[in-house]
Amino acid sequence: MPVVLVLHGRGGDHTSAINDLGIDRHLAAAVSAGLPPFALATVDGGADNYWHRRANGDDPQRMLTQEFLPLLAKRGLLTSRYGVLGWSMGGFGALLLAADVKAPRVVAAAAMSPALWRHAKDTTPGSYDGPADFEAHQLFGRAADLAGVAIRIDCGRDDPFAAATEQLRAEVPAEGGMEPGRHTAGYWRRMLPDQLQFLGRKLSM
Repeated sequence: MPVVLVLHGRGGDHTSAINDLGIDRHLAAAVSAGLPPFALATVDGGADNYWHRRANGDDPQRMLTQEFLPLLAKRGLLTSRYGVLGWSMGGFGALLLAADVKAPRVVAAAAMSPALWRHAKDTTPGSYDGPADFEAHQLFGRAADLAGVAIRIDCGRDDPFAAATEQLRAEVPAEGGMEPGRHTAGYWRRMLPDQLQFLGRKLSM
């Protein structure tokens, strides 16, 4: 069975996708309605490390690719090609993972309200180790690295990351769009069915 890695937002953990968003129920409903089945796999990535290597040695992206995916393969899931889904901090992490690993290993990446900034001075305290770390993990200007990966990006128009998200969508061909909504679990729950449909279609191709 194909698998989608689920990356939580800032302050979250491996339980957030189920307890806060009800992602298991959304997937069950989609599969019951005919979507080809796939597994969702979620893991703790750190409360505020933004899914990239940090100066303290934490490296959640390496954990995903070198530890978590092999574990999932041992459990019988298909990991030679996979999808990734995230919201807020995890939305940024999903797109960053797709850009770093690239196609064909990453088939599709779906992001809701990705935590994007254009300038290091605007970032949330603790999200990066400084301006150099910020620049090293930018998504802007990396359209070539995402070529071949199916992308979906959704963001509410009243979200603080809306302007940066629109700029990224102008660079990277992506499904989804800008809808009414804010940076809230309610918005993410509303968008999850479409995000899961997107991932299921791409993984079954």
